[in-house]
Amino acid sequence: MPIALIVHGGAGAIAPQRQAAARQGCAAAARIGWEVLRQGHSAMEAVMAAVVALEDDPTFNAGTGAVLTAAGHAELDAGIMDGATLGVGAVAGVRRIQNPILLAQAVLASPQVLLLGEGAEALAATQGIPFIDPMHFVQSYQRMPSQPLPADASGLDHEGKHGTVGAVALDAAGHIVAAASTGGYLGKPEGRVGDTPIAGAGFYAEDGVGGIACTGDGEAFIRMQVARRVAEALGRGMDAQAAASQVINVVQTRIGGTGGLIVIDATGRVGFARSTVNMSYAYFTEGLSAPVVGI
Repeated sequence: MPIALIVHGGAGAIAPQRQAAARQGCAAAARIGWEVLRQGHSAMEAVMAAVVALEDDPTFNAGTGAVLTAAGHAELDAGIMDGATLGVGAVAGVRRIQNPILLAQAVLASPQVLLLGEGAEALAATQGIPFIDPMHFVQSYQRMPSQPLPADASGLDHEGKHGTVGAVALDAAGHIVAAASTGGYLGKPEGRVGDTPIAGAGFYAEDGVGGIACTGDGEAFIRMQVARRVAEALGRGMDAQAAASQVINVVQTRIGGTGGLIVIDATGRVGFARSTVNMSYAYFTEGLSAPVVGI
């Protein structure tokens, strides 16, 4: 069985001064995940390694680089799906976890599927996942030269910073895993949750079918169940690239939703599509000595 891995760093109009960092960050995360796969480890391990790397990179709107709500703090969401078991773990609205994907994986191992806010953080305390001062996210955001912290973030244009992250991997045993992580959008209302932690909307994985991770207009992606639509197209025999392109086009033409997504099908073919100006991505497939990187 061929192995494959693809990551994205978010869709939108990425400012020229941020494009090199977005490309480099995606390439670095893809290399980390690919090395895990190349050494014979699982798709789960590869995806986790890649997403943690993206969350730790302040270039992206996930983990350390998360944007702030209207009240001026970060609320982070993440989700992961195991295609072998159809198990899902997701968290939303966490404020004290630097790597929410680690907490999503802990939920995956629990009887629950999705935990919110303080409930999710209570699980973190039992799993040894470290807590950090919520000011960590505010200070990280203040250090972004293109996005100084506003006195009042309410009503600001969320096009200022993109970077919801995602990863999909197929391992040598044929198992597929997909994951996503985000800080939402700048100035979002308290408690707002988009598609990122919602299985079938922001991510989906099923062995023998494929894996998908999305980025973009979260409300639209929930309404259209975007990741699941891609999986259904793959199940009908469509290849990864065709499925990605078709569904992104349907979302835009049907309800005006914009964004992007990445795909790996059951045979290891990759696909990606966007309806925005940019989407940073990087991928490895069999025979490549370096990642293919784009924006």
